[in-house]
Order: sequence, then structure tokens, then C-alpha cells
Amino acid sequence: METNLSCSTEGNNMATRGALVVLEGLDRSGKSSQCSRLVSYLEGQGLPTELWRFPDRTTDVGQMISAYLTNASQLDDHTIHLPFSANHIEWYKAPEIGLLAPDLVAYLDISPDKAAERGGYGDERYEKLEFQKKVTEHYKVLHDASWTVVDAWQPIEDVEKQLQEIVLACVTECQKGKSLSSLWLT
Repeated sequence: METNLSCSTEGNNMATRGALVVLEGLDRSGKSSQCSRLVSYLEGQGLPTELWRFPDRTTDVGQMISAYLTNASQLDDHTIHLPFSANHIEWYKAPEIGLLAPDLVAYLDISPDKAAERGGYGDERYEKLEFQKKVTEHYKVLHDASWTVVDAWQPIEDVEKQLQEIVLACVTECQKGKSLSSLWLT
């Protein structure tokens, strides 16, 4: 699951643009909890925010995905790919090539073994240790120098404080005119 947080300022011109922040990590790494906390913090700082989640479980397609993930329905892997793709299209409504790149990708780093110790682990289909170990390997391939890694095994308050600092610094940089960049130009 991917969680995105958009912080903006009124007027949204280049001198005062908002920031696109993405939290990535394994299942049960704390993405949802930390995003909720960040939204509260940033709004408390007077910054309007938007919170986006993928999959978006509020749409019809998203509800189909949710039923699959919580084992309420059974579909083979090839079949479930279609609703995930449709949900992504609902969400973005455009191809990803050339979209704005995030201003910050914060990776909540936790070992699959430690994530498995968290409450609710195993409630969803892909919350299986071997699967999460494979996801970890894929994150290692995707990770680049632009990502900020946060130790998600720290106490929740410590993760929260660290995220507040790096996100606020990112928002400030964007408000000062940081250039926009694009994803996958080709």
C-alpha cells in the first residue's frame, strides 16, 4: 500500500507551491498511522493537506480489492490484477509517465519479522512473512538516493517526530520555489 500526503498553500503559485510527500513501506510499517498524525500536525501548523491512499477502498473497484485483501472473496492472481489497475486509473485518471515526482519519499523501514509482531498482522491476504520478505527485496531495488529512510521500529512518537521534521523541511523548501520534477520521462 502506498500513502500520499499533499501539503499546499493558498494560491498554489510557484513561489508558494505545496509539497507532494509519499510514505512507503511494508504492510504494518506505520504508513496509515503516521499519515494521520502528519495531517493533524501540518493542519495544526496552518498548512492545508490532502491524504490519498492506494488502494482507494472507497470506490466500487476499491471495495472489490478490499474484499480480496481481507479474504472475503477469492480471485486468482491474474484476475485481481485488473481491479488493482482499474483502481489506479480511477485514482490517477492518467498515465503515470510525466506525472509530477514526489518532493519527498519517506520509506518507513522495518524488517518483515518485526512488522509481523504488530497488531492486526495477517488480517490481509498479503500479510504473510515470505511475501513481505519479497516486497522488502523489491523496495531495495526501487530505493534510490532521493528517498529518506525512517526506522519504523522506533517508538511511534519518535517516528512521528522525525517525519514531522523532514516533511516540514520539505514543505518549506517547496514554498521557497523548489523546482518541480517529473516521473519517468519515457
